[in-house]
Amino acid sequence: MIQIYTGSGKGKTTAALGLALRAVGHGLKVIMIQFMKGQINYGELESAKQLPNFTIEQYGRPDFVNLEKPDKEDVRLARQALRRAKDVIESKNFDIIILDEINVAVSFGLIKLGDVIELMKNTPRKTELILTGRYMPPEFHDYADLISEIREVKHHFQAGTPARKGIEY
Repeated sequence: MIQIYTGSGKGKTTAALGLALRAVGHGLKVIMIQFMKGQINYGELESAKQLPNFTIEQYGRPDFVNLEKPDKEDVRLARQALRRAKDVIESKNFDIIILDEINVAVSFGLIKLGDVIELMKNTPRKTELILTGRYMPPEFHDYADLISEIREVKHHFQAGTPARKGIEY
């Protein structure tokens, strides 16, 4: 099935990681390909090293992507991540494939909407494909089996609390 976690609230990647943790506990093989994330010491990177059958690969720089004028390197890395996702899907070596922040990569124009739709169409039914990130394109609706929208009601960032190690990263 194809699952999508989207919306303005915190917890989309965390929801996908929770599913990955459950799956690994049942012996399934999971890969998370992170778009637009790189070289930041996210806690999940360390956790994945300690879990069997769970791989996380980052395709991004540590800097934020400029929505108005994305850096050529951001575009290159996002396209590399998409190629990797296609290869992983074709290999049929993983039970669950998580494409973290792919919705944002499409929204920022780093990768093409049509390429992601093709990826969704070509995912075998026995493979669980999970897409995360804000700004889910409405066109994804027809291809998804489950869409959860996480809505922000209140966030401590608004009160000036910075991201906390082990909680937000």
